[in-house]
Amino acid sequence: MSMWWSLHLRREAASVPLARRFLLGTMETAGVDPDISFDLSVALSEACANAVEHGGRRDTGDTGDTGPGRTVDERPGQANEQYRVTAYLDGEKCRIEVADSGPGFPVRRTLRTAAHPSAGQPPEPYPPSGGSGSVALGVVPGEHPGALAESGRGLCLIEELADHVHFGNRPGRGAVVSFDKVLKWREGALLMVS
Repeated sequence: MSMWWSLHLRREAASVPLARRFLLGTMETAGVDPDISFDLSVALSEACANAVEHGGRRDTGDTGDTGPGRTVDERPGQANEQYRVTAYLDGEKCRIEVADSGPGFPVRRTLRTAAHPSAGQPPEPYPPSGGSGSVALGVVPGEHPGALAESGRGLCLIEELADHVHFGNRPGRGAVVSFDKVLKWREGALLMVS
């Protein structure tokens, strides 16, 4: 058995705890181990906070129509005010994606995709943006913001709490943060692997 859900949220601070509580409620009902649920909820909170802070375009004057084939987060003008959270739980892992309509991540050649690379090994490199759609962050993999920095820790936290992380851009449509974690289950859990 598996389950998934998707939320379209306003880019407001109040949406962050709403998404977190929705995820925690889903995982508790399904029987996910509380430590795993907590890690994923913190990572989700950071990704949502990033979408709220950075996820809108500067040009909000477009008032185009909402023609066939467009989803609610693709409407010009309205897209600047929303972001999307999608979560998928199956018997083995939880995958979460947060997509916004902001300017995206700055392009760089390498990207850290796992919180725990092999001991002594550098993070796995990816080709420049354009080939795979991979992009980078303002933070160099393995480096953390300065002790007195006012921001910049959220993406590092996501990398540490999840098993696999991908930061990407949807050309002309914003940034996507996706991450997953192998699940552990409480005894008698509804979705537990047989």
